[in-house]
Formats: sequence, C-alpha cells, structure tokens
Amino acid sequence: MKLVAAIIKPFKLDDVREALSEIGVTGITVVEVKGFGRQKGHTELYRGAEYVVDFLPKIKVEIAIDDGQVDTVIEAITGAAQTGKIGDGKIFVYPIEQVIRIRTGETGPDAL
Repeated sequence: MKLVAAIIKPFKLDDVREALSEIGVTGITVVEVKGFGRQKGHTELYRGAEYVVDFLPKIKVEIAIDDGQVDTVIEAITGAAQTGKIGDGKIFVYPIEQVIRIRTGETGPDAL
C-alpha cells in the first residue's frame, strides 16, 4: 500500500478530484497548506505599499491506494494539475505499513 501526497495549486483541486474519481479513487484527504519552492514567494501591492508574500497558498491532496494504482494515480494528478508554469507542485509517494478501518476493524488492503 502507498500514500500519494500531491501539493497543487488551489484552483486545480476540482480538476484533480474529478480525474481521480474517473480512475476509481474512492477517497481523498485535502488540506490547505502554505509553502514555497523555487518560486520563493512574490511581492504584492496593497494600498500603495509593496510587501513580500513568502509562503504561497497550496492544497495538499492525500490518497491511500494499493501498490498497483500508483502509476495511474500519478498520471491522473499530473494531467489534471499541470499548467506548465512554475509552482505547479510536487507528488510524493510513501509506503504505508498498515491501515485499519476504525468502524469495522478491517485491516490492510480491505480497509482502503
């Protein structure tokens, strides 16, 4: 089992959710996060004063999946989230040691 975590631009969330639904992903977790990479933030003008925005708003999408779905999920996220501009985000894949469904007590792939 794997945990796929994708950091994406906020306005791409609906596209990513739809792409994941189309390939049969039944559950995702979404968290609003802030951060920066190569962008290093940007400057904005507010009431005539310029200020630096160090941390940009992003969305973190987490999906727990079976090992065989990893490539399909990565392709779906990449296709839906890509704009071709800096700041499109990153995808991380982590191993999951164990999953337990609290309601039923199911474990492993059955709990997904």
